[in-house]
Amino acid sequence: MDLTWLDPHRLDPRDVAEAVGVLEAARQLDTPHEPSQTVALFTADLRYGWDGNPSLVAVARNARGRVCGVLDVHLPTWDNTHLGMVWPTVDPAARRQGLGTALFEAGVDRVRADGRSLVVVFGHDQPATTGFAKAVGLDPASEEVQRRQDLRGLDWERLDREYAAAAERATDYELVRVSGPTPEEMLADVARMTAAINDAPTDDLAVEDEVFTPERIRAFDAARAAQARRIHRLIARHKGTGALVGHTMVGVDSERPWLGHQYDTSVTRAHRGHRLGVLLKIGMLRWLAVEEPQLHTLDTWNAASNDHMIAVNELLGYRVIARSTGWQKRL
Repeated sequence: MDLTWLDPHRLDPRDVAEAVGVLEAARQLDTPHEPSQTVALFTADLRYGWDGNPSLVAVARNARGRVCGVLDVHLPTWDNTHLGMVWPTVDPAARRQGLGTALFEAGVDRVRADGRSLVVVFGHDQPATTGFAKAVGLDPASEEVQRRQDLRGLDWERLDREYAAAAERATDYELVRVSGPTPEEMLADVARMTAAINDAPTDDLAVEDEVFTPERIRAFDAARAAQARRIHRLIARHKGTGALVGHTMVGVDSERPWLGHQYDTSVTRAHRGHRLGVLLKIGMLRWLAVEEPQLHTLDTWNAASNDHMIAVNELLGYRVIARSTGWQKRL
């Protein structure tokens, strides 16, 4: 196996094209419900990652010099610096030849070389994925569920009733709309609200709480801009104090404007119990119906054990489309 690590600032267009071709071939076979991979998104991820902490990415070539596998190794820097995440992807035409195992082992070597003690892998629940994870010594540690909402078939009469009922419980709060990058004066409050996501269950994954700072929020915004995703954030503000106490956020793909991604929805602990989660998420749907009328679907992920948020999503009409397992291995 000839493995080449890509330099995100000196990319060979051919390497990128071949890597995207492998990722797309694998997507079509393994997760056809997911949107297709693109050169623009792949390049943005290489340079910006999710929030300014991009993965290390390598391509594997066969004897003819063609890319037949892609290795993604993520080494968190904002927090959880004890672990590394590894994602090997093999072209369907090159499978069952040991390439997946070789890529995984190369990823583990990179994690170990960085002084980390835990490898984490996430994969959709499929027999081949489960068999591979067990074969390389990984243990299941968490379960997540992907849900999709069809915005073209919303029952607005029912949603309006739920919104009114939630509003009766939340009379001390008002909703604030923010599109685009987070305003400078809101950065500290948004970081604090985002940190409330740490109360969501992580099951048996050996992970620490995530650390959110204004700098990380800026990096997240920059990454979304690089991906050409329009960001809409709806914020709950306490009327009496002016404090920002909860938010929900959606990203809309500019190149595929029918596709939306539901990001964090969180409420700070002291302000829970007022139905703010329902108010925020239905309020977001109302806003999107006007601001992004072409939007067809919203996708979201939750831990299977996150009963509270799952109940909210099911109330809104989300349906299950996939399941994923988080696997881990101590080094």
